[in-house]
Order: sequence, then C-alpha cells, then structure tokens
Amino acid sequence: MGVRFTAENRRILSPSLLPPPLPPPPYTGRPLTATATAFWLPRSLVRHPSLVKTKVSALSVENEFVLDKVEFVPVMRSGAWSDIGSRSSMEDAYLCLDNLMDSYGLKDSEDGPTAFYGVFDGHGGKHAAEFACQRIPRYIVEDQEFPSDINKVVSSAFLRADAAFSEACALDGSLSSGTTALAAILTGRSLVVANAGDCRAVLSRQGKAIEMSKDHKPMSCKERRRIEASGGYIYDGYLNGQLNVARAIGDFHMEGMKRKKDGSNGGPLIADPELMTTKLTEEDEFLIMGCDGVWDVFMSQNAVDFARRRLQEHNDPVMCSKELVEEALKRKSGDNVTAVVVCLQPQPPPNLVAPRLRVQRSFSAEGLKDLQSYLDDFGC
Repeated sequence: MGVRFTAENRRILSPSLLPPPLPPPPYTGRPLTATATAFWLPRSLVRHPSLVKTKVSALSVENEFVLDKVEFVPVMRSGAWSDIGSRSSMEDAYLCLDNLMDSYGLKDSEDGPTAFYGVFDGHGGKHAAEFACQRIPRYIVEDQEFPSDINKVVSSAFLRADAAFSEACALDGSLSSGTTALAAILTGRSLVVANAGDCRAVLSRQGKAIEMSKDHKPMSCKERRRIEASGGYIYDGYLNGQLNVARAIGDFHMEGMKRKKDGSNGGPLIADPELMTTKLTEEDEFLIMGCDGVWDVFMSQNAVDFARRRLQEHNDPVMCSKELVEEALKRKSGDNVTAVVVCLQPQPPPNLVAPRLRVQRSFSAEGLKDLQSYLDDFGC
C-alpha cells in the first residue's frame, strides 16, 4: 500500500530527499489503492553528475593540456640542371644555397634559416650572368639592413650588381654582355622573389601553379608604356630593335639602352627587379625556377603538373630539374635550358582527388605540344 508522509517520518528523512507538501488527492468515495497512491506521490528527478552545471571557478586546471598549433617551417631541398640546348655556347648560370648565411660564414637570423636560389640567363656572352650570380647573394648578406628590410636589400643588390658590372666593363670591354636575373630568398616562412627579365618562378600550392614573377617582355602593356615614356621604342617585338627583354643587368655596350653613370640620359632598359612575396604554408610543395628556354615550351601549370608527378615517383629535386630540362629539349626548346627545383617539404607531394568533370575535355597544352613533336618527327 502507499506511504503517506507524516510529521513523524518527515523528521527521519533527510531534508534534501523530501518532496514539497502537496494537497491530498480528491476524494472519490473509494479507498485509494497502492497503485493510485504511488501515482499520486511525487517522483524526484536525479541528474547524473556529468549533466550538472558547474561553475568554471570550481574546476581544477591541474590536468588540462593546451595544444599550441605548430607553425609551418619549410624544409628546403634543392636541385638544378642546365643544358646548352641547340645554342653554340652556354650563357646561363644558376646558384642553389639551401643555407645562405652558413655559405658566407654567418649566423642564421632569428626568423630561421635563409636560403638563396638564382637563375641568370645571359645574352651576348656569359660574363654578365656569372658576374650577377656571384655578386647578388654577396651584396644581400653584406647589407646592414638584411634581413630586416629584405625587399629593399634585394632591390639594392640588383642595382649594385648592375653598377659594378658597368665599372668592370669600362675596364675590360671583352666582358660586355647582359643577363636577366631571377632570385628567390627564403627566410623562415617568408618567400621573396625578385625578377628582372623573362626568367620565371612558379610555386606549387596543393598542385596549383602560383606565378611568383612576371615576364618582362617589351610587348607587355606595363613595360611598353615605361619604355616609350623613357624615349625607347619597340620594333618587331624587340626593345629598340635589339633586345627581346625589357629589364636586364648589363648591356652597357648597347647604345641608348642604359642611363649613364651620373643618372642622365635614362634609357629604356632597367635593372630594377619586380618583387613578389608570400608567406609559405603547409599547402606549399615546391618552387620551380627556370630561364625562358623552359617557359617557351612549358606553361606554368603544365610545368607544375610535370614536376609534381616526377617528385611523387622519386622525391629528388635534382632528378626533377634534370627531367624538366630534358622534356623542354624534347619539346624543341631552341635556347639554353636551366631549371631549379626547390622542395619545401621532406615528403613527396600527396595525391590529389580531382573532381569529376561534367563536360568533355579537350586537348591539353601538353598534349598539343606532344602531338606537334610527333608530327615534326614524321615530317608532317
């Protein structure tokens, strides 16, 4: 039968277990059964401790662990390859320094190891390319503002190399020549690419080509406006009818191209580099740098796709750069060919799952080049 709470048993029970007093059930003229009495008695809801809200101040922080997100730091591994191609002489130069400071006997900066990579495409001789390849990294590390103001330091290094080569040519006329210059400087997560000419740097970001430089051709709108404003002209795609690049180090032997030492008679050919910067993340896989002999037959995305497949096979930047050069020659590149590949991760690029296309694909640029190569082989 049911249990009624009386004054006597209320004193026995703990106050926390006692339900609030309720009015008696309505009298129906029939005796209450045990079931009816139990239904009438209030039921208390007992919450599990995990469901009970607790004040933050009551929590113990002894066993709490705070996991800081680890910042991505690139691990540089580089390789380079160069081939004379169909030319009678080799006029390209390149440089790969995975630790720039250590190469010059200096301590690493607080931001982390600093690396330098350069590609120099000479014309009219190899002297300007070799001169710039040796001087530019040295001027960078010697600058008192390095690495705090890296953009200013790199721009200054290009102009210093141009001025120093002008003095060298004045003493020895046999050195007269010119070169384009492409340099990449990595400090910690920061990547700075400086370019003067038509070499190109392309970053692979999860397989997508990110162009880190612009080709300085006389026919490009920006360069054409600058050339004409300085009194120069373009004839048949060539600057002043002589040169197929709009920016270069050297070429002081070409009349009317460069400004004089005192700054007067500024010419249309400049050595000022154009800079592009980015912060590297774990999505960045590798960097390709090449002279125009590479980019005459490779589009940027095409080169990234090609290099990515090779790195997935062997993860070797030296072999990858060699294969890029050999493929460029197979595609009938008519110039010296130089390629530098800088891997930013220790592991090879991961496989990517491409979305299914709803439209029929046409020939890729790479396929068209291959087809043209086959037809040429058969004399078509």
